[in-house]
Amino acid sequence: MTTGLKLTIFLASSRSNGNTSKLAQAVAAERQAKIIDLNKFSISYFDYEHENTSDDFLHLIEILTESDHVIFATPVYWYSMSAQLKTFFDRFTDLLTIKKELGKKLKGMPISVIATGTDEAMPLSFTQQFESISDYLGFQLGSQLYCRCPTAFELQQHKKAIQAYVNNIE
Repeated sequence: MTTGLKLTIFLASSRSNGNTSKLAQAVAAERQAKIIDLNKFSISYFDYEHENTSDDFLHLIEILTESDHVIFATPVYWYSMSAQLKTFFDRFTDLLTIKKELGKKLKGMPISVIATGTDEAMPLSFTQQFESISDYLGFQLGSQLYCRCPTAFELQQHKKAIQAYVNNIE
């Protein structure tokens, strides 16, 4: 399926070729999305003095703002998003303080979430984080896709759910 939407997947996992990456690749293949692996970039922790502006964060935000829809891909770690994605979101504070014009471009941005984990279903605490972040930043949170992977990611096992998810992206 091809649409005119420019989709970008921000992959945030400790394993660049793990289950979440395989899910992101399957989604990307369906919608010709670009995958940005946060492991390949230097993103510093939030710093109140903003001495970290030379890292890759602002470059990544530029990519994000040029997208029509952003998908955040993370495994569920301890009922939460990965540390890589948490660090990335922590830095959004820069967009509320020193880079406000760039931050304003995020208002109304359509986003969605894809995740893998071992629990039977996506934990409520996980979904609530994205709902709260979206409310605070003005994102338009779309559907969330969770693929249970007790061991390895099996594409055939999740193919219908992936197809339903990608068909929902507008």
